[in-house]
Amino acid sequence: MAVTKTHPIKSTLKAAIDYICNPEKTDGKLLVSAYGCSVETADIEFAWTRRHAIDKGTNLGRHLIQAFEPGEVTPEEAHRIGMELAREVLGGKYEFVLTTHIDRDHIHNHLIFNAVSFQDHRHYHSNKRSYHEIRRTSDRICKEHGLSVIVPGQDKGKSYIEHQAEQNGTSYKAKLKAAIDRLLPACSNLEELLRRLQREGYEIKRGKYISARAPNQERFTRLKTLGVDYTEEALAARIAGRSRPSRQPKQQNGKISLLIDIQNNIKAQQSAGFTHWAKLNNLKQAAKTMNFLTEHGISSYGELESKLTALSAWRDTAHAEIKRIESRSAELTLVMKHAETYRQLKPIYDRYRKSNNKEKFLRGHESEIILFEAAARELKRLGAVPLPTTENMKTELANLNAEKERLLAEYKAARTEAQEYDTVKQNVDALLTVPKEQEQQRRYELE
Repeated sequence: MAVTKTHPIKSTLKAAIDYICNPEKTDGKLLVSAYGCSVETADIEFAWTRRHAIDKGTNLGRHLIQAFEPGEVTPEEAHRIGMELAREVLGGKYEFVLTTHIDRDHIHNHLIFNAVSFQDHRHYHSNKRSYHEIRRTSDRICKEHGLSVIVPGQDKGKSYIEHQAEQNGTSYKAKLKAAIDRLLPACSNLEELLRRLQREGYEIKRGKYISARAPNQERFTRLKTLGVDYTEEALAARIAGRSRPSRQPKQQNGKISLLIDIQNNIKAQQSAGFTHWAKLNNLKQAAKTMNFLTEHGISSYGELESKLTALSAWRDTAHAEIKRIESRSAELTLVMKHAETYRQLKPIYDRYRKSNNKEKFLRGHESEIILFEAAARELKRLGAVPLPTTENMKTELANLNAEKERLLAEYKAARTEAQEYDTVKQNVDALLTVPKEQEQQRRYELE
């Protein structure tokens, strides 16, 4: 699973940056990136930004670590995920250095970012809310890449794909849980439960923790990773009749939900009560689906497909435009940052160029000269030569932010509507499939 943790840097910022950039840990610095600064001069550029801080603070920066399950991700993919996380969480307002370490069994990212924003010169406030935002963002990005996440609730880390499979009743963990729940009532102790699992084809491995592996399953599954009701202590307590796992179905809200595939759902196969509830739920959702089609004037399957296609295209277009605006805004913010540094330090640099004793002048103004030259290089790289005026850049940025807000409202509306139409279409597909399956079954019985 991807795990995140963060802590402040109150001293030795340069030493911390040097550590995370260690060539032996970062494949010869191939897995090192920076934003808003140069890796070599990051500590100096951080300090320059902090000199302009509006509010007081003692932190020089913050150090974020993002670790991945061993063997789950390549170094390059981990680095890309780390960059996505940094850009989204920091919003393009803080200088940062990102590295990926490959010297241990688990690949992990190190992100060191400035304690002060170069955009508004305010300190980054770290609290429970900001940490959980980082955690949620990391989990979401990992989901999008099919990697492990920490699923809210009692269960430990599992891949998003596995989580979805469990929701549909098809994962190895879901099947193992179902087998334990089915066999446990007839067992007098934990040993008997394990013997019964073995008779059903499970391979049992003992060690610090008990693990089980189904036929054709690649890895063993520790029983404790199934949830708090499946630790050795919890199973022993359940056998003794002291507790039972909760098997209540989730309550549905007023929205249209997907029909439950009762035939292929493990819970439905193991619980008559759940099957009864699922049948009633499907009747309600089928009625809601038909009412939706009537209310929206949709009389054919083609009309439903066309509407969903149009909504999806509208959603995707708005999303792409938002990303374009965000990219331009981030670029413009960087230009403004480097332009401000350039203008402030140009008089000192001009004096340096005119100095008869450049070596002596440099000793007294080394950091300023380094910062000016770094700013000049970045402005050239960004194509901001000649320098645009600060007023023009502020006007463009304000216009971009206003356009983004308008598009965000459109995107959210299109996304919600597209999700609703997609659910309706899936339900219609399921309803149209049922008669065909029933007809095939009748033919089979007649034969």
